[in-house]
Amino acid sequence: MELTVKLQVFEGPLDLLLYLLEKNKVNIYDIPIVEITEQYMEYIREMKRQDLEVLSEFLVMAATLVDIKSRMLLPSNPDSEEEEEDPRAELVQQLLEYKMYKCMAYELKDRQMDAGRVMYKKPTIPEEVRAYEPPVDIHELISDITLSRLHEIFESIMKKQQDKIDPLRSKFGKIEKEEVSLEDKMEDLKKYAAGHRHFSFRGLLTAQSSKVEVIVTFLAILELMKMGTIRISQEHIFDDIQIDSKVAA
Repeated sequence: MELTVKLQVFEGPLDLLLYLLEKNKVNIYDIPIVEITEQYMEYIREMKRQDLEVLSEFLVMAATLVDIKSRMLLPSNPDSEEEEEDPRAELVQQLLEYKMYKCMAYELKDRQMDAGRVMYKKPTIPEEVRAYEPPVDIHELISDITLSRLHEIFESIMKKQQDKIDPLRSKFGKIEKEEVSLEDKMEDLKKYAAGHRHFSFRGLLTAQSSKVEVIVTFLAILELMKMGTIRISQEHIFDDIQIDSKVAA
């Protein structure tokens, strides 16, 4: 009765060599070429009976192993001053590169399998957020004005405040003044807007007594614009900006 032997499938001759080295637990840098060649040839003999299509590249490696084996069996020349190169060196380099790429392939395969188990949730927006509408359209509020124009007016007002400084009195001691809060200035502006339906942006800033008040007033105007309490407009470029109050008198 004929005995059928099922051979392990290898991806190439280097894969088979690497398997034989690991099976025999030998150092890849010190390959026992005689033993490994005999095991390799035994595998080739079994392949001849089963799969002739992939045999050619394995035969090439078999010839390489036999060549290395024959060179290692030759006696070394004792009179040679040059250090003889190990016949296995090139094969060892090929095995090391193959092993590195094989490990990388396993790593990529593991990552692919891990990625296949990851589930992603489609983005959803709560109905409360979807239904929200801002109370004031900011673009409508500043449709006829630009931030650069506001900046120019602000800079000119700050320059006037600087010009008001007395060069002599400014060297005297300072009397600390209570800081002006943004909330208080917003309340003051609401009261002012309730009694003045239309007033000048420049005039409002010019009326402030210090740089701090100018800055806080400017910020308060921007906040009230966002809240929809006031609206600013400008008929022509370089004209003064007008503020329209929406506060009930």
